Amino acid sequence: MEGHPSGFGVWDYVILVLVLLISSSIGIYYRFTGGKQKTVREYLLADQNLSVYPVAISLMASFMSAITILGVSGENYMFGFQFILIYLGHLVFTPVAVYLYLPVFFRLQTTSAYKYLELRFGRSSRLAASLAYTLQMTLYTGVVIYAPALALEALTGIHRVTAVMTTGLVCTFYSTIGGMKAVVMTDVFQSLLMFIGVFSVIGSAIATHGGISEIWKIASKGNRTDIWNFNPDPTVRHSWLSLILGGGVLFLSLYGVNQTQIQRYLTVRDLKRAQKALWLNWPIFCLLGVTTSFAGLAIYSKYSTCDPLKAGYITSMDQLMPYYVVDTMGHIPGLAGLFVAGIFSATLSTVSAILNSVAAVAMEDYYKPFRAYLHKSELSPKSAATLTKCIALVYGLICLGMAFLVQHLGAILKASLTIFGAVGGPVLGFFTLGMFTRMANEVGSLLGLLCGMIVAMWVAFAPKPPLRPLPSSLHGCAAGSFNVTSIKKLQIIPRDFPWLYRVSYLYNGVIGLVVTFVVGYIASLIARQITRKTIKDENYDPNLFARPLARDLPIRRDEKGEFQLVRKFEPIEDMSTRL
Repeated sequence: MEGHPSGFGVWDYVILVLVLLISSSIGIYYRFTGGKQKTVREYLLADQNLSVYPVAISLMASFMSAITILGVSGENYMFGFQFILIYLGHLVFTPVAVYLYLPVFFRLQTTSAYKYLELRFGRSSRLAASLAYTLQMTLYTGVVIYAPALALEALTGIHRVTAVMTTGLVCTFYSTIGGMKAVVMTDVFQSLLMFIGVFSVIGSAIATHGGISEIWKIASKGNRTDIWNFNPDPTVRHSWLSLILGGGVLFLSLYGVNQTQIQRYLTVRDLKRAQKALWLNWPIFCLLGVTTSFAGLAIYSKYSTCDPLKAGYITSMDQLMPYYVVDTMGHIPGLAGLFVAGIFSATLSTVSAILNSVAAVAMEDYYKPFRAYLHKSELSPKSAATLTKCIALVYGLICLGMAFLVQHLGAILKASLTIFGAVGGPVLGFFTLGMFTRMANEVGSLLGLLCGMIVAMWVAFAPKPPLRPLPSSLHGCAAGSFNVTSIKKLQIIPRDFPWLYRVSYLYNGVIGLVVTFVVGYIASLIARQITRKTIKDENYDPNLFARPLARDLPIRRDEKGEFQLVRKFEPIEDMSTRL
């Protein structure tokens, strides 16, 4: 193998355009059917009449798009198979999200998840958390848009600036006209394409080597199959502790308190269906994750003697899978196009979901309170829906600009997990203070969130030691075909870094969660001492707390001034009329 593989053929472009048209047509179909997205409730919550299975698939597709396909395969190629343990962490923490966090949001039935914080603490808390979410999603959406542009450049030679502009504009158009129904149903179609792309890589490697065992044997010789690293040292990049604990906290920040997922839960009619959808999400999520991880080993089996990154044929490990597809399957008409279509369609789905959710936050947490402050009248349902779509359009253009900054964050998988950890951990701590403690108050919790964000951001974006990938070889490359400069770049000797800067990126969320919770709790305790307002002076609503704590909450005084205990929750029913 020498140099760069040949690019797209005519049929590849035909397949790519066809798949993108199908994805867009689903959005257009739901724009002109049913209620035609004329109300905010239909546009953001799909009238709460979706079935469990599409929602479960959509939950997986939200944060497992092009970043998973490109990033996870490259991660396992460069650093080994240990990353699959993160899905065990997701399983361990799924019951926590299902039975502790999800019921609280489902009882409230509010379009914005951050309405909870206003009810529990106050308006300032709601605004602070929604702003943090908007920041988090803006950064992440930039990564999502940038990922397929990177793949397209590797495959076709189209410059990434052109690809970013094309992808971003298509995403913004699709997101503006499509509602939640279109988002969820498109996720189902696009998830199928993602699986096809991953299985095609594995199938190609099996056909070449004669079986999975041969792929594993080659990967084992390259030291890429060891998953038994139990080292508790936080500076170890991947270990059982960092992947299970860090991955679990990441899962909770995404599936426990994230607006994008909370909106999906509310598209079904009752709590049991929402919980079932979240449980079903895990095997689908895990299947795609594990197969994508193994695809990384399959790619290594091809390039074990001539690493294309080390040889300078590609510039990033995120280009490994698309490079492999064209190199090994480019001669099959349409297959490379189908692979890239899967990446693009996944991006369309993810971005449309995020823009839909951020538009909901902007409408519910920013515009409506501001309008209520200036005017007493409310928007008509049609006007509110139109304004929500305009917000999605403007936000899409902002995220398009952010995509051009993502290239400075490093590998896309690490960049996305760093962003989620740095922002998601503190926000998870904020909600946890509200749901699991009676001591927390607004002043203390806001101080905790501020400290958690500062520390998590500092740790996440501080200078880091360069990554040390597992050894790779060039002895199978044609003489003189590789780039000597790229080899020297991979051999840079790292200088000394402070201990905190060497902590694994997977602990960013854990650090943010712990700092927010501890500082918030202590600050709340001090604030209560200063104001002499104890928890007995509070009239708590049990629906704002996780079930174990809500069972014994003193929430009101009787005629004698004694506190009564609440032993039962308000029954959950169809609250769609409250929306």
